[in-house]
Amino acid sequence: MNFYEVIKTRRSVRSFKPDPIPDAVLQHVLNAARIAPSGGNRQPTRFILTRDEQRKKQLVPLCNGQSFISQAPVVVTACGQDIRGNRGGYMGKLSMLVDVAVAFDHLTLAARAEGLGTCWIGSFDNAGIKQFLKIPDDFQVVALTPLGYPEGDPFIETTDRLPLDQLVCEEEWHL
Repeated sequence: MNFYEVIKTRRSVRSFKPDPIPDAVLQHVLNAARIAPSGGNRQPTRFILTRDEQRKKQLVPLCNGQSFISQAPVVVTACGQDIRGNRGGYMGKLSMLVDVAVAFDHLTLAARAEGLGTCWIGSFDNAGIKQFLKIPDDFQVVALTPLGYPEGDPFIETTDRLPLDQLVCEEEWHL
């Protein structure tokens, strides 16, 4: 599948088949996230894979009741290490969020290229998930996603995006 088709057809999937993900496919997806760039090559991103059925169900209340996450064969939790000090600019230690988001986006796009569905979960109990997954104090949960083969065919191109002329300015802001 060509890269632009991957981008145009990636969707949030909320219904999954129970089919397992072959190890080689999972490794391709995780490797895409591993090689994502990060500021100063700090590589603050870490991933936790949850495959056990009971543990996936225990994540549901920690993700505000989004029960579909437990349908997928794998739930991926993306964490980022707090950056000690200000790496420059106004973001400071929050720049870790950008680094993790870049890696997570690589993961979601690679998953789409492999025929897998994802759904970027941003509504969750950080403290609860940290305790449940035994995440160290100097890391924060940034996002989760179920990962699996979708039910049906959700991979259609969307038409509900703003046109470029409402997003892009030349030389200075004029929107």
